[in-house]
Amino acid sequence: MNGSRIAAVGHYQPAKVLTNEELAGLVDTSDEWIRSRVGIRTRHIAGPDEPVDELASHAAAKALASAGLAPADIDLVLVATSTAVDRSPNMAARVAARLGIPSPAAMDVNVVCAGFTHALATADHTVRAGAATRALVIGADKMSAVTDWSDRTTCVLVGDGAGAAVVEGTDVPGISPVLWGSVPEMGHAVRIEGEPARFAQEGQSVYRWATTKLPALARQACERAGLTPEDLAAVVLHQANLRIIEPLAEKIGAVNAVVARDVTESGNTSAASIPLAFSKLVEQGEISTGDPVLLFGFGGNLSYAGQVVRCP
Repeated sequence: MNGSRIAAVGHYQPAKVLTNEELAGLVDTSDEWIRSRVGIRTRHIAGPDEPVDELASHAAAKALASAGLAPADIDLVLVATSTAVDRSPNMAARVAARLGIPSPAAMDVNVVCAGFTHALATADHTVRAGAATRALVIGADKMSAVTDWSDRTTCVLVGDGAGAAVVEGTDVPGISPVLWGSVPEMGHAVRIEGEPARFAQEGQSVYRWATTKLPALARQACERAGLTPEDLAAVVLHQANLRIIEPLAEKIGAVNAVVARDVTESGNTSAASIPLAFSKLVEQGEISTGDPVLLFGFGGNLSYAGQVVRCP
């Protein structure tokens, strides 16, 4: 095979919805304050009996069903997450066990908010190298479990969920070469650390970096696909904050593209945000089979990764 493609996508969110009005009963905030600063209206919150691998498995099962595949057709499982509680078994192995995938290579990828696009690139490389035939690539995070619910600067941002993609080999590449990297000296700007682990960030530093540095990087990702931003049918950025997404999309210059704004109803779901938003665009018919879509993740470690994919 000369490349790989996304054959199908799927997503899952917990049933519980937490509104801005409900948050105002927990911390000193309001619906107007949250909407004006981050653009979020609601977010989905997993219960104590809904671990990360359960969220991931639901999304993966939907992607498999959409592709018309059985668990035995998968020989690589990659789960992008930064909220796994245990070190072993990893989330990928747990997902494989839940779905009955018989003997896959199973690995977790922790690049926080850019995790899914890193995992997608890894699957693309692995399939093209002939080391795997079909891969499940999943982004899943339970951010509510690492959130300080008394800190209004972070608790208003987060949500839980998962998104998944089936990647398979193809003669006509449907996933472009990845553009990825990081700014290690600014890695402290987004953190999940401590005991118990808690999410914290330097919001203004992240905002300035994202809106000034990332547009040029996103355009480079388009160049690697042999396209211009004007060719894009959709742009799916990490759903961090509407005040980052909208100016960043404008600066990229994707004037003909649908811009994913799932953050408004899902909040920041970290590694889940890109596949979750992408799957919703597909499900809602906002994009069509073969359309070029820019996926671009950024955040924790101040890592970034982006590629253009063809809509399944």
